[in-house]
Amino acid sequence: MITLLSGIFIKNNKEYKDPAVRRAYGVLCGALGIALNLILSLGKFLAGALSGSISVTADAFNNLLDAASSVITLVGFRLAGQKPDRDHPFGHGRIEYVSGFLVSILTLLTMIELAKSSVGKILSPQPASFSPAALGFLIFSVLTKCYMFFYNRTLGKRLDSPSMKAAAADSLSDALATFVVLAGALFSRFAGLSVDGWCGLAVCFFIGYAGWDAAKDAVSPLLGQAPDQEFVDRVNKLVLSYEGILGIHDLIVHNYGPDRILISLHAEVPADGSLLELHDLVDAIEHRLGEELHCHAVIHMDPVLMGDKETERLLEFTKQCLSALGTALTIHDFRIAPCQEGTRLIFDVAAPYDFPMTDSQLVQAIDDSIHGRDPALKTLIQIDRQQL
Repeated sequence: MITLLSGIFIKNNKEYKDPAVRRAYGVLCGALGIALNLILSLGKFLAGALSGSISVTADAFNNLLDAASSVITLVGFRLAGQKPDRDHPFGHGRIEYVSGFLVSILTLLTMIELAKSSVGKILSPQPASFSPAALGFLIFSVLTKCYMFFYNRTLGKRLDSPSMKAAAADSLSDALATFVVLAGALFSRFAGLSVDGWCGLAVCFFIGYAGWDAAKDAVSPLLGQAPDQEFVDRVNKLVLSYEGILGIHDLIVHNYGPDRILISLHAEVPADGSLLELHDLVDAIEHRLGEELHCHAVIHMDPVLMGDKETERLLEFTKQCLSALGTALTIHDFRIAPCQEGTRLIFDVAAPYDFPMTDSQLVQAIDDSIHGRDPALKTLIQIDRQQL
């Protein structure tokens, strides 16, 4: 169905990296999700009312929440697609994350209320009567949610959309929750034991898990999460493919929404190269990063002195001093400069976030190691924390 609808309503529907196509898919999937979830919710409300089943009613609320989630996601996609303006120079892409957080809060609050009703049903059990029509509708609901899982997962991967991937996970949890309700209904019908309240609690567990997971996914990019490793690898591979780039470091990724990513990095270039040629090279790399990875890139050039024996000797000496402190430490942007006391070593040290020393302790340890071996050497050290 989604393939047919996208062919009708989305122009160039195979251009998944195009921001306009991406937003169109978000709107289409949001509208389809609203329609399907409203149908499922209405049917389960009727089935729950006729059978007196709290678990079916809880599952109906779950689908109603999914419809509300689809509404907010659809609105979020539309608002996130607004162009940058004076008050929001980096666009409105993070609205998608804010909308996801609002849905997760609503989900958790509803879970609490349904859990109270389920506990009441456990303490005061009442038999529930399931008609063949109600059981059939539960089976239809499981199949529908499985279909929604597959199309959201497929499009989530093609569009690299966190919200669609979250919708896929939510659809799968909904299918499992409805399956639990169906199994409980069959057990009650044939075994004569009321497990409706317990099934309602199980559904609450699925709702709560999905809400908590969605909250984490929404808050993490707002706080500033680490970039995706695949994206980092693609940046490294692209930049280092150019002759004249000796190495890169200090890559910083700012995520202002799925369609607006800003990156900055330091590229090491030969110190004796032509400044104009290297500037043109960096411009070309920035342009290509924008075209292929859909990001705005800023590259800072770090000149590296090539073939200087004294620099190379002191670099190897410094690496040996660092190796005594831990193999996780690496050096970049190394250079030397004369000073009144002797020679100053200027360099950055990349250390993982979980390295046991603070930045000041690490600087002191490196300085003590170098100065202890050669008192004529002074240091100027910058610590860069990164996930190595």
